[in-house]
Amino acid sequence: MKSLKLILILMGCMIVMPSAFAAESPVDEDVNKVIASLMDEVQGIQLKFHLKRKPLSIKRIRLEQALSYNLAAIEKIDVLWQLNYIKKNLHQLFVDEQSEISKVRYLKGLQIIKILYEKSLTLDHHFASVSTFHEINKLSNPNQYPEFVKMKEELVQNQDKKSGFQLKGILGNNLYTSVVHSLVSLFHQPGSDKREKQVLLDEVECILDFTLRMHQDLNTIYFETAFLQKSNDNILIELQQLFTDYTKPIDYPWPLKECRKTDDWENVRDHLGQYLERMDRALRDPDQQYKAHKMQIDLEFPIDRLLQFISLYNAHIDQSAKFYEKFSIMLNSYENEEQCATKIPMEYAKIKENVSISIEKFNNAYRPVEINGSKMKQILYGINEYD
Repeated sequence: MKSLKLILILMGCMIVMPSAFAAESPVDEDVNKVIASLMDEVQGIQLKFHLKRKPLSIKRIRLEQALSYNLAAIEKIDVLWQLNYIKKNLHQLFVDEQSEISKVRYLKGLQIIKILYEKSLTLDHHFASVSTFHEINKLSNPNQYPEFVKMKEELVQNQDKKSGFQLKGILGNNLYTSVVHSLVSLFHQPGSDKREKQVLLDEVECILDFTLRMHQDLNTIYFETAFLQKSNDNILIELQQLFTDYTKPIDYPWPLKECRKTDDWENVRDHLGQYLERMDRALRDPDQQYKAHKMQIDLEFPIDRLLQFISLYNAHIDQSAKFYEKFSIMLNSYENEEQCATKIPMEYAKIKENVSISIEKFNNAYRPVEINGSKMKQILYGINEYD
């Protein structure tokens, strides 16, 4: 029953397994699905070659056992010849298996790079839109609120010309000096009764409370998002260098940015196809075994670089997600939000919504790539679980 199941799996793999020269399927936005597909295809290759090796291995064991018998010289020579022939076939099957696995790993790795680049570009746009969000400045400074500006103008008009003074320039736009000056002017305003002062204060009470309480938090969000954008810039630089290292063995000349801009992925596959043809010819030439081995190593080394980058990408996404969790706590910490709902601008709710959506994206669209120890071994070394 188990053998039947393995054969059915193999038949399925043989039907759907893509050729190294075939056009790549549309990019799946989920890297983890690509890795799962890679694992399935590698296991399919391993199973196919396991079934090819099995009868040869059984025959090799029988021939080795036959050498222990009392054979005539001519019979022993025949056994040795057959044994040598089988060992050569087993070695060639091993070489062919490693070659097919290298092809699949390389193609899937290229697909992963493409997906991660698109994700990083989207993330860069997101960080840029938040770090340059003009509403953050509007929200954090009362001088951006019409009610507060109107109160300041009324105070200037009614101030004591002898003892009163105006704040202009830098101090006039500063949150703290502007608020202190306005409150002092309000309390000492001549010709106004207590009720008029209370009306003026009531108009700006929520604005002052919100800006004074949330000013530091909003500025923290602004600057820490700028930091995350810088970190994402570094990720993009690393990813572009990875692509250069990845495509160097196949002699593809253009950088990742240019490849994406011109949609030149088919040309990358053409370069890979030519490289694989040269490697296959070398693999079948006894005089070029060293060259073939070197070409295969050159093809496999970028996979290691890709896994190193994935660790870097995962750390970046984890860090960004934690930052946004903190942003959410900070934005939801304003205790008078319900009481001042009509005075707080809509941009505050938009920022909260933006952060909430971002957390969801970090947990789904941008989420870390799932690579555990067994997957790492399978991708890096093509560990054969059937041997």
